[in-house]
Amino acid sequence: MRVRDGVEADAAALASMTGRPEGVVRDMIHDRSVRVGVTDRADADAGDDTAVDAVAGFVAFDVRDGVVHVTNVEGAPDPVERLFDEPVGFATREGMTVEAVLPADGTAADAAEAVGFRAVGSGPRIDGATTRYRFDPEEGG
Repeated sequence: MRVRDGVEADAAALASMTGRPEGVVRDMIHDRSVRVGVTDRADADAGDDTAVDAVAGFVAFDVRDGVVHVTNVEGAPDPVERLFDEPVGFATREGMTVEAVLPADGTAADAAEAVGFRAVGSGPRIDGATTRYRFDPEEGG
């Protein structure tokens, strides 16, 4: 998987992953830092082996009050774990912490913990229970 910046052309794929309207996702792409994990796959519609990007997951984040906030992350466990490296790398370079509020269902939470986030308490109820996670580069995660 390779990671690249999210672009407007990704809106349909990201909307299908989140269940949000394309317009909302397009706004997210413009308003936040969005990194998209893509894999190459054969384009079945083209009838040949032309490689096209297949979206495996994405992470959206922004900075407020000196903290990097992960505002959305979607995808399978392995891509999500790799995508968490994006806000963590930015925060480490800038000397900031990273915070994320993640569903308690496991996929994103497990990936976050694998890259060094630690649970710091419960988060707001958003479609069920959530947990607040933090990554502090000075503490090694």
